[in-house]
Amino acid sequence: MAVEVLLPKLGFSMNEGVLSEWLAADGVQVVEGQALFSLESDKSTNEVEAPASGTLRILKEIDQTYEVGTVLAIIE
Repeated sequence: MAVEVLLPKLGFSMNEGVLSEWLAADGVQVVEGQALFSLESDKSTNEVEAPASGTLRILKEIDQTYEVGTVLAIIE
Protein backbone atom coordinates (compact mmCIF):
# COMPACT_ATOMS: atom_id res chain seq x y z
CA MET A 1 0.00 0.00 0.00
CA ALA A 2 1.39 3.43 -0.97
CA VAL A 3 2.04 6.00 1.75
CA GLU A 4 1.93 9.71 0.91
CA VAL A 5 4.83 11.89 2.08
CA LEU A 6 3.24 15.21 3.04
CA LEU A 7 4.72 18.61 3.77
CA PRO A 8 4.30 18.75 7.56
CA LYS A 9 3.17 21.65 9.71
CA LEU A 10 6.19 22.37 11.90
CA GLY A 11 4.90 25.41 13.75
CA PHE A 12 1.58 26.84 14.86
CA SER A 13 1.57 29.60 12.23
CA MET A 14 3.24 27.64 9.42
CA ASN A 15 1.18 27.54 6.21
CA GLU A 16 3.89 26.75 3.66
CA GLY A 17 7.53 25.76 3.38
CA VAL A 18 10.37 25.46 0.88
CA LEU A 19 11.49 21.98 -0.12
CA SER A 20 15.21 22.72 -0.01
CA GLU A 21 16.79 19.30 -0.59
CA TRP A 22 15.92 15.66 -1.16
CA LEU A 23 18.15 13.52 1.08
CA ALA A 24 17.17 10.30 -0.72
CA ALA A 25 17.03 9.79 -4.49
CA ASP A 26 13.96 8.90 -6.53
CA GLY A 27 13.53 5.14 -6.81
CA VAL A 28 15.68 4.14 -3.83
CA GLN A 29 14.60 2.01 -0.90
CA VAL A 30 14.01 4.05 2.26
CA VAL A 31 13.44 2.94 5.83
CA GLU A 32 10.85 4.39 8.19
CA GLY A 33 12.53 7.12 10.25
CA GLN A 34 15.23 7.82 7.65
CA ALA A 35 15.75 11.51 6.80
CA LEU A 36 13.98 12.13 3.48
CA PHE A 37 14.14 15.86 2.82
CA SER A 38 15.08 19.26 4.22
CA LEU A 39 12.29 21.75 4.74
CA GLU A 40 12.78 25.49 5.27
CA SER A 41 10.10 27.36 7.19
CA ASP A 42 9.99 30.94 8.43
CA LYS A 43 12.23 30.27 11.39
CA SER A 44 14.32 27.16 10.69
CA THR A 45 15.43 24.32 8.45
CA ASN A 46 14.42 20.81 9.49
CA GLU A 47 15.00 17.30 8.20
CA VAL A 48 11.78 15.35 7.76
CA GLU A 49 11.75 11.58 8.23
CA ALA A 50 10.14 8.86 6.12
CA PRO A 51 6.71 7.82 7.48
CA ALA A 52 7.14 4.25 6.13
CA SER A 53 9.59 1.87 4.47
CA GLY A 54 9.58 1.13 0.74
CA THR A 55 10.51 2.62 -2.64
CA LEU A 56 10.55 6.43 -2.79
CA ARG A 57 8.78 8.09 -5.72
CA ILE A 58 9.48 11.84 -5.73
CA LEU A 59 6.66 14.04 -7.07
CA LYS A 60 7.82 17.60 -6.27
CA GLU A 61 10.96 19.58 -7.15
CA ILE A 62 13.36 21.26 -4.73
CA ASP A 63 13.65 25.04 -4.29
CA GLN A 64 9.88 25.44 -4.55
CA THR A 65 7.37 26.65 -1.97
CA TYR A 66 4.50 24.28 -1.16
CA GLU A 67 1.52 24.52 1.17
CA VAL A 68 1.27 22.37 4.31
CA GLY A 69 -0.30 19.04 3.39
CA THR A 70 1.06 18.96 -0.19
CA VAL A 71 1.97 15.43 -1.33
CA LEU A 72 5.71 15.64 -2.01
CA ALA A 73 6.36 11.96 -2.70
CA ILE A 74 4.93 8.48 -2.38
CA ILE A 75 6.52 5.47 -0.69
CA GLU A 76 5.42 2.21 -2.30
